[in-house]
Amino acid sequence: MSASILLWSLTIAQSMLAMAMICNTYRIIRGPRAQDRVLCLDAMYVNAMLLILTVGIRTGSALYFEAALAIAVIGFVSTVALAKFLMRGEVIE
Repeated sequence: MSASILLWSLTIAQSMLAMAMICNTYRIIRGPRAQDRVLCLDAMYVNAMLLILTVGIRTGSALYFEAALAIAVIGFVSTVALAKFLMRGEVIE
């Protein structure tokens, strides 16, 4: 019983995360300013990380969790770099 509940929960979570990524893609394309696009990229890498985590829970493999950790680190660094670029016009001083 609990395995079927977990399977349905993961399926619903993955479909909701996929819909959130579609909404983020729309906002990246139609964003009125660069700040909106950076914010959507930030939300998109969080959604991608969570989608990979749900795949890792479904398969039971630890490799997906390490990939999600790498995506989180790269996404954080890229968000900081883009925010610094938008504020000052350069990334490296």
